[in-house]
Amino acid sequence: MANVGLQFQASAGDSDPQSRPLLLLGQLHHLHRVPWSHVRGKLQPRVTEELWQAALSTLNPNPTDSCPLYLNYATVAALPCRVSRHNSPSAAHFITRLVRTCLPPGAHRCIVMVCEQPEVFASACALARAFPLFTHRSGASRRLEKKTVTVEFFLVGQDNGPVEVSTLQCLANATDGVRLAARIVDTPCNEMNTDTFLEEINKVGKELGIIPTIIRDEELKTRGFGGIYGVGKAALHPPALAVLSHTPDGATQTIAWVGKGIVYDTGGLSIKGKTTMPGMKRDCGGAAAVLGAFRAAIKQGFKDNLHAVFCLAENSVGPNATRPDDIHLLYSGKTVEINNTDAEGRLVLADGVSYACKDLGADIILDMATLTGAQVSAAWICPSAAAPGNPTPLLTLRWGRQRVRGCRQEVFRTGHEEGGGAAC
Repeated sequence: MANVGLQFQASAGDSDPQSRPLLLLGQLHHLHRVPWSHVRGKLQPRVTEELWQAALSTLNPNPTDSCPLYLNYATVAALPCRVSRHNSPSAAHFITRLVRTCLPPGAHRCIVMVCEQPEVFASACALARAFPLFTHRSGASRRLEKKTVTVEFFLVGQDNGPVEVSTLQCLANATDGVRLAARIVDTPCNEMNTDTFLEEINKVGKELGIIPTIIRDEELKTRGFGGIYGVGKAALHPPALAVLSHTPDGATQTIAWVGKGIVYDTGGLSIKGKTTMPGMKRDCGGAAAVLGAFRAAIKQGFKDNLHAVFCLAENSVGPNATRPDDIHLLYSGKTVEINNTDAEGRLVLADGVSYACKDLGADIILDMATLTGAQVSAAWICPSAAAPGNPTPLLTLRWGRQRVRGCRQEVFRTGHEEGGGAAC
């Protein structure tokens, strides 16, 4: 999948499925609304109208279903119609799964996505997730053939005209950001350490004409970023705070996105177990998502001030590692006592949010993080684990059964003494 290029087009054109394999994808009641005249050129001469109608009649999604139309060159797949707390109207997670399992092989392939206009953006991002850029499989480097997947949206319901060119460009920028974030998250820490992550930030900055602000290693300690420095000081590659700033003329507000970038989370001295540590390369997902989203937003011509703040560290074990009972001075001026070094996310985010509040003068602050086990406990009021809307920048933590809000309030401890895990 690493050598696959995604192309979004208003019309993918006609082609024999034997020369360009095809996947038609959508909810069953949407697929029934696709006229044969629209798909005929993509299926003939291999598939007749009778066979197309027969395939639709056999589909019985529970929650999904698929039916081959012609050998392994053409397939129609149905998404679930029901909406639940696990399934949005776009059925995005199921889109990714079905594309991975049902898209026929080939160098040049086509996907026809059948949906309503409000689901186009989420569907495109879900399609992108099916084509990761990172791979280290044996022999992958020898497969140099560039593959392409052309995506066409067929809209049903209201606003069912062809997708506009500006929308297609937006989808291309967004999916590039999704795949960038996924590549960073998929890359193991022996390659994607804090130095490498900074290189990724510099690449995006160079592409956008932005010089990043970088504070790292002992300078973090000197300038008072005790949270980020304390989490990452034991690692071989030093911690860093990096900022990409977009400040266009005519901006009316300032927005900051703060991403948690723990490139690997051993738990520190409160070390994780052998079953919970694998996969912790993904603990930089918040910062990776902020980088991809920032790139997409600026390419789309974002009109307000936008700052991307990256809190980068490796929560490692070593002679210099933070110990339980240590006390750190955060950038907000507040002190925090550590009783669980596996609760590192709130420490780096506290410094990032305070920097966005004090130095960047942000009107709106959004922080993005992988919260693992702590989210279940901390979000016992709101399942999304997001702070409710407030004009004041918020940092939401939890101590016992009390939620502590506001970057100006004292944060007493970082750990968690109830079930659910403290890692965040």
